[in-house]
Amino acid sequence: MHLPIYVGLQHTASATLADSFRQVAQGHAAEPDVVVDCRRLAGWCDAHVERLAPVAERYGERPDDEPERLHAQGLPGVRSGGVGLLRDLQDLYVLASFVDVTWTVLGQAAQGVRDRELLGVVRSCEEDTRRQLVWLLTRLKQAAPQALIAAGGST
Repeated sequence: MHLPIYVGLQHTASATLADSFRQVAQGHAAEPDVVVDCRRLAGWCDAHVERLAPVAERYGERPDDEPERLHAQGLPGVRSGGVGLLRDLQDLYVLASFVDVTWTVLGQAAQGVRDRELLGVVRSCEEDTRRQLVWLLTRLKQAAPQALIAAGGST
């Protein structure tokens, strides 16, 4: 059974997303909404990690045989300014998308093994992750015009 690979992958990805949300909140302190919302969204990820703990106990967590090909990469650091915020939000979106699709894979496995507890965890966490993606996309749309046009000056 390869389910432990994806349990471990999701556990790590969710923790990485939480850390990355906190990093963006700290690095963009001049944007109060980013600080508040990123901290809140990090808390959701922390809750996902906690909810995965019993699943990890039951199935175990095994590292993937090819970690360089399939893993969740956190942010190496935050960038400054409007374009920096835009790029950081994009990086969060990519990471949250990875988390989202990993929930999908775990949900399919939960159905396959008829594990109602795992399916409940997946459905709840998947919903939170999709809400994170919606917030990120909305905030990207809000930041893009100012970062790319207004702050850019005339050419």
